[in-house]
Amino acid sequence: MILRVALLLALLIPSIAAAQTDGVTRTKLPNGLTLLVRENPIAPVVAFSVMVKMGTRTETPATAGISNLLQLLMVRGTDKLGGEEIVEAADRMGGSIDAYGDADYSEVTATALSKHWQEMLELVTAIALRPSLPEGTFGPVRDFLTRQIRNRGDKPSDVAMDRMREALYGSHPYAWDPTGRRESLERLTRDALVAYYRAHYVPEGMVVAVSGQVKAAEVQAQVARLFGGMPAGKPPTPSPPAPPPLAATRQVFTVPGAQAQIVMAGLAPALTDKDYAPTKVLASLLGGGMAGRYFSELRDKQALAYTTFAQYATRVDTSAFVNLLGTAPENVTKAEAALRSELARVQNEPVPAEELAIAKAYLLGSQAMDRRTNQRQAWYLAFYEVAGVGPEFLDRFAADVKQVTGADLQRVARRYLGTVRTVIVEPPK
Repeated sequence: MILRVALLLALLIPSIAAAQTDGVTRTKLPNGLTLLVRENPIAPVVAFSVMVKMGTRTETPATAGISNLLQLLMVRGTDKLGGEEIVEAADRMGGSIDAYGDADYSEVTATALSKHWQEMLELVTAIALRPSLPEGTFGPVRDFLTRQIRNRGDKPSDVAMDRMREALYGSHPYAWDPTGRRESLERLTRDALVAYYRAHYVPEGMVVAVSGQVKAAEVQAQVARLFGGMPAGKPPTPSPPAPPPLAATRQVFTVPGAQAQIVMAGLAPALTDKDYAPTKVLASLLGGGMAGRYFSELRDKQALAYTTFAQYATRVDTSAFVNLLGTAPENVTKAEAALRSELARVQNEPVPAEELAIAKAYLLGSQAMDRRTNQRQAWYLAFYEVAGVGPEFLDRFAADVKQVTGADLQRVARRYLGTVRTVIVEPPK
């Protein structure tokens, strides 16, 4: 019966364009919404991602945090269900449902047993298209987020990252965490939230991704039925200001705690830049788990750090390459010098072939491990579509990683880590 309905709907909507690449069926509805389906029959589970081109990148200093606030409210009520009823419904389907805002996107994510995939799709659709944004919940959720922001000010690692973002990005919206800024959230109204929702939840700004034990044709028919009636529309095009010119700066902040945090960071290439793959390998070389240089050199050999990492986040716009050490307060001077030494080393000394191979294997292996679940598969499908590079991006990326040379690492290290801003957060002396 399900297949018969799917075939009938497919005949009734002949203008839908569908194509299959690498096991992923990509469908463009007439109103502009994109559907991606990966059939994965291995386990009786299905995952959904409704992703929207809306996040901190589409915010302003006056609306910082509005995307995440909107997402949290959306899962707290639809036209027919309250927040607790939504949770109970997901539980009955053997799954879960959640929503949040991030830097370049916002997502409604859900999982269920595959026998309940249609029911879960109906629930996800109701949250995405018919949220009630209840007035009685708006204030408490906003207050909850402002408390989260206030609590970040008591955590040395959060303070270090927040101050570094501000130093790197200035008035660019990547300067704040997706949770937002307290002064902005406190001034937001429900009317502003409704207007923001209507501007961004439009078909050409939305992607629906499904991964699991389903049939692509059946999912296509149901998504066309549920989302196809949305009026065509394009989301606003963000035009964030450029980050300030990078300069070598050093800021010290005092926050009570047992550890000091040392962060050195520079601006880094966007997702579509030709330097994306070598810079990812560079992050793996420096901070790739226990095999990374920071862990082996600064933590194990020199005993100068409790925690270490190198982070190069995937961003649609200008990203950042962040290097962090958590150290004892009495070791700040030595640890800072040692971190600078490692940054100079990777710029000036050729990377041995064996170390380069380990960094590549760690990077590609970590990504493969991250894609094991249907939930993460759906996320990858949706995110790369929202970012404009398509689901085939990962294959291109893997091929690019394999071609990275030691000379490439030195080049990108000099370009993106030659000048860094430094933020140190330490307890009172």
